[in-house]
Amino acid sequence: MVLTDQPTGIRPGEELDAQLLDPYLKQHIPGLTGQPAISQFPGGASNLTYLLHYPERDLVLRRPPFGHKARTAHDMGREFGILQRLGSAYPYCPKAFVHCTDAQLIGAEFYVMERVNGIILRADLPPELGLDAERAQTLCKSFIDRLVQLHRVDYHACGLGDLGKPQGYVARQISGWSQRYEQALTPDAPQWHAVRQWLEQHMPADSPRSAIVHNDYRFDNVILDPENPMNIIGVLDWELTTLGDPLMDLGNTLAYWIEASDPAPVQLTRRQPSNAPGMLTRQAFVDYYAEQSGIVIDNHDFYYTYGLFRLAGIVQQIYYRYFHGQTRDKRFAPFIHMNRLLEQMSLNVIKHSSL
Repeated sequence: MVLTDQPTGIRPGEELDAQLLDPYLKQHIPGLTGQPAISQFPGGASNLTYLLHYPERDLVLRRPPFGHKARTAHDMGREFGILQRLGSAYPYCPKAFVHCTDAQLIGAEFYVMERVNGIILRADLPPELGLDAERAQTLCKSFIDRLVQLHRVDYHACGLGDLGKPQGYVARQISGWSQRYEQALTPDAPQWHAVRQWLEQHMPADSPRSAIVHNDYRFDNVILDPENPMNIIGVLDWELTTLGDPLMDLGNTLAYWIEASDPAPVQLTRRQPSNAPGMLTRQAFVDYYAEQSGIVIDNHDFYYTYGLFRLAGIVQQIYYRYFHGQTRDKRFAPFIHMNRLLEQMSLNVIKHSSL
């Protein structure tokens, strides 16, 4: 069995024209010959990711999705610039080669980067990795360490001081995601009124230590070394990255972290092996992050609930495209059920919170 992440066939309606793309790539990336064989990576529900296989090397192309897009989302030039500048301080970024603003080539702007060949974990740990509970815990802590390392980057030193505005970040995220959720509402979507009110009433001050916030840090966005799966060699999907409160980023990651003791309906939302023997619970995750980062965390219920609401906003934006026929990807049909479940999970956190 091949454990490294592999592309598949291209989904209908998401094809690329190699005859138009190839001359442009050869003009901007030296050493390419022949015609690229193009395939598509199956993961991801936002930006589309393709493998361009040339005889000499593999490249990866990223472009926005088809259909309705939030006004400030899917900025290819911004993501390209982050990769170019952050790589000097955070060596897990893929090397970015070229950003194209000519939408006539493939119907949208795009950028091309190197392929970091390795293992990407999806729902379950592959048995072939042979990870017992002890090794799974080591991998889990390595995963958290990479997040802490990102939050420690001196973003001014690597030229990313203009990436965002850390002051007022918490309040902007709560109001911003409320607005985006409203804009993506469909008739069958929950309103989230009680959760949104609770978040507004329990907003903490911004963390005194601002940081680069990945905003989508989870196991299927990190790449493991095929020779040593305990070693994370790459971090992907930088489209949502900004400057802000690192604890809000922690909350984003916790929203994806389904632990073994969660009830059966919640287990249905799991997209990473966070329930495997040896993986930390959410509380242990927070404790380890606090220990490694040196940040005191005494209100993680807020950050977790925020993460769940934000995830529901992303899910609803994607479902909106499906509901209105702007994408034919049937993976998105059940997203409305995930949205409803995320609301119930949030209400449960609030019910048992000490805040």
